[in-house]
Amino acid sequence: MKKEITFTIKSLRFDEDYNPSENTRITTNFANLARGEKRQENLRNTLVMIDNRFNSLAHWDNPVGDRYSVELDIITAQLNINIAGKSDVFPVIEVLKTNIVDKKTHERFEGILGNNFSSYVRDYDFSVLLPEHNKNKSGFSLPDDFGVLHGDIFKRFINSDIYKEFFNKTPVICLSVSSKNTYYRTGNQHPVLGIEYQQDEPSLTDEYFAKMGLRARYFMPENSVAPLAFYFSGDLLSDYTNLELISTISTMETFQKIYRPEIYNANSAAGKQYQPSLNFQDYSLTRIVYDREERSQLAVEQGKFTEEHFIKPYQTVLKQWSAHSVL
Repeated sequence: MKKEITFTIKSLRFDEDYNPSENTRITTNFANLARGEKRQENLRNTLVMIDNRFNSLAHWDNPVGDRYSVELDIITAQLNINIAGKSDVFPVIEVLKTNIVDKKTHERFEGILGNNFSSYVRDYDFSVLLPEHNKNKSGFSLPDDFGVLHGDIFKRFINSDIYKEFFNKTPVICLSVSSKNTYYRTGNQHPVLGIEYQQDEPSLTDEYFAKMGLRARYFMPENSVAPLAFYFSGDLLSDYTNLELISTISTMETFQKIYRPEIYNANSAAGKQYQPSLNFQDYSLTRIVYDREERSQLAVEQGKFTEEHFIKPYQTVLKQWSAHSVL
């Protein structure tokens, strides 16, 4: 089984000239920006927002606020399946890798891998499998082994030799907080991540990411208006440098301001008790064009694509592969 299923890694720079590859989910945050007449303007404005936010947080020895720049690479993990003389390749995970450029010292530092998280299999789980399971049911429930295959794919990738060859730290995924939960301020405050929040109960995303070996903490950085959800496997506060953490905050807060302005570009900050809402009206829009309704429709299409081209053809071998112990 080991030789039948392997991973390869592809990298593509995300800049104002970026064009999504054929294998990229078109619902992915960064891919969605690179479409339409204003694609280059969208990308340029997004990158400027990321740099400005980075410099506002990395303000020491940075009097003008222009010392640092963030470079982004799109990292795609492909699953290579070789069975009975038939070979197939399917893109299973797509994340962002941040890199930090110090324009004062002319040094370049690696940032954090993860940030945005994109997965065709997650589209299948949430947009095809879950609705079908709950169709014509009076209550909501999860299918048996919901998220197990997806979690095993992720854990096997992180523990693969090729991952360790390219990356020396585990990923940190940064997402929006759940609009279904309430969040409460704690007495904990980190110099970069900011004020920590705790939620009233785990979200479905928390449970799904737990199957990937990740747990969540929630922090609202300085001058932010809502907490971000950070998913990680090690120690978020000690495994990463301040600049690494800032690269993730600046990148993902920028995307959230574009995609969830009701939460992350609100005109008032979260209080001691916070209930996120996409129906909140007191917020500002960025200059960046984005069609959220289209994105939701595409998630269903891509989930069906995954079912047809990945889940159904390789269901048996994937179950056998997934059943093997994963670290």
